[in-house]
Amino acid sequence: MDLNRAQLIGNVTRDPELRTTPTGQTVCSFGVATNSQWTDAQGQKQQRAEFHNMVAWGKLAEICGQYLVKGKKVFVEGRLQTREWEAQDGAKRNRTEIVLDNMIMLDRGGQPGGTAVSTKQGASSGPTYEPTPSAPTIDKAIGEQEIRVEDIPF
Repeated sequence: MDLNRAQLIGNVTRDPELRTTPTGQTVCSFGVATNSQWTDAQGQKQQRAEFHNMVAWGKLAEICGQYLVKGKKVFVEGRLQTREWEAQDGAKRNRTEIVLDNMIMLDRGGQPGGTAVSTKQGASSGPTYEPTPSAPTIDKAIGEQEIRVEDIPF
């Protein structure tokens, strides 16, 4: 049995970049930073950030592109994938990414502890979002279609 699973809680490092492939697939890429802290042998606190590349496809890509912004706290889950290509200068390049299956926004309106929205793809369970009267409305349209929190089917 094999398992390729990655789960992270961190902060979005750059605004998501939403694109459409020549075949019409929607893809969104963004970064997430995770921090670790420890005390070294001299008793000094140390801190290090790790940066991760995220890729989402389809409806999840549209949701990430519309609702995520730099600095937001997010839970992401998916599989690790490494792409290889040849750059214009002839050098071989590679990039390891997490291809998302699930994303949960952990803050809302810049305030930690907000209601989470789960966007797990392929889930048969009911919605996990409970709108509140004070929930902010984000009016950023993707193409001509606007995605609203109330329209998210999962």
